[in-house]
Amino acid sequence: MSTKTQIPLVDYLRLDPEPHLVANECTSCGARFFDRRNACASCFATEFQEVDIPTEGVLKSFTIVAFAAPGVPVPFVAGVIDCGGTSVRGNVINTEPDDEHVKLGMKVRLATTTLGTDDNGVEAIGFGFEPC
Repeated sequence: MSTKTQIPLVDYLRLDPEPHLVANECTSCGARFFDRRNACASCFATEFQEVDIPTEGVLKSFTIVAFAAPGVPVPFVAGVIDCGGTSVRGNVINTEPDDEHVKLGMKVRLATTTLGTDDNGVEAIGFGFEPC
């Protein structure tokens, strides 16, 4: 029996125990960042702690992308989601990419998707947000 291995595409996506995002929060001012930081862009402090980000949020901004790099299927929806006060950039997935199905203020939740599997059976996992 083979065990399928999954790895997240980005370091701030955690798959266990349930998929969720983790931000680096400045211990001085509370600013949150998804990438590694040597210093806070808001207050220049250098201490951070990891914090879990809520998996549900509200779509605050979006665009329907009609032109992309070769091989990238279009159209798709790129958005900014407010997850409990933390802004997260991500695609809106599992819905039609049009203004009838995607609305400002709509409630969304984190969803993972398989991006591909290598020859050794290792599956790359990405994330987006789907309507609740």
